[in-house]
Amino acid sequence: MSRFIDFSEEKAMMVNNADWLADLNYIEFIRDIGVHFSVNRMLTAECYKQRMEKGLSFLEFNYMIMQSYDFLELYKRYGCNMQFGGDDQWSNMLGGTELIRRKLGKDAYAMTITLLLNSEGKKMGKTQKGAVWLDPNKTSPFEFYQYWRNVADADVLKFLRMLTFLPLEQIDEMDKWEGSQLNQAKEILAYELTNLVHGEAEAEKAKEAAKALFAGGGSSENIPTAVLDDGQFVDGSIDILSILVAAGMAASRSEARRAVEQGGVTVKGEKVTDVKKAYGKEEIAAEEFMVKKGKKSFKKIEVN
Repeated sequence: MSRFIDFSEEKAMMVNNADWLADLNYIEFIRDIGVHFSVNRMLTAECYKQRMEKGLSFLEFNYMIMQSYDFLELYKRYGCNMQFGGDDQWSNMLGGTELIRRKLGKDAYAMTITLLLNSEGKKMGKTQKGAVWLDPNKTSPFEFYQYWRNVADADVLKFLRMLTFLPLEQIDEMDKWEGSQLNQAKEILAYELTNLVHGEAEAEKAKEAAKALFAGGGSSENIPTAVLDDGQFVDGSIDILSILVAAGMAASRSEARRAVEQGGVTVKGEKVTDVKKAYGKEEIAAEEFMVKKGKKSFKKIEVN
């Protein structure tokens, strides 16, 4: 999906690059577009040099050409003459400006934005494991809150400065905080960002749920809940692997099995080590049935 903003109209457009990529003839494309790219020059790009050490697939190698072609089509179809992107896309974006110059004899421009990196120098994006999403269907408000609540000590103040609207003077005061005070800074960060993305009501719910889980206070009704229906029970019971999958805590039974075998699953505060462990419908319905996977994934299980 490609996006660009027409500043003359003061509006944004969203277009699907499948409109010009899906029906490409490979031979014609390589002959018409590929001829403008030097392999030697492409391999000098930092993005390729880093991948060459671990192995560079032909798909990855073609990414610069495809992104450059995207820019060319956006220019031809909509007059888009500037591309914005993360600084890891610099070489790909320059490829687009050069392709436009060669094919159309026109000038185009690129502007990069510094990527948000954690203290380990890793970018925070969908290509990294454990990425956070703004869409509540991909990352719930509670999970979003917990994501920021669990950032590294070395990252919390940087994220407060970059991502929130708190007064810088207030954040500067937190520079003096250490130990348990940093946990308070993380709670502030988590609340502020959840409020910005999901609204005050969801931020309050997430805060209360976190208190109920970790501090012995707050309201447990705001803890993320998964509801099981009758069809998921066999002879009135359901095994732990099925619970984990049904609750969205594992993508498959094999993933759920690994979590149990590695000692990462607890039910009502007790570690589960038997992958065949099953629970009756009445037991789940009788009391608060809390399942935990790892250190950060929690679900309250209820019966429909």
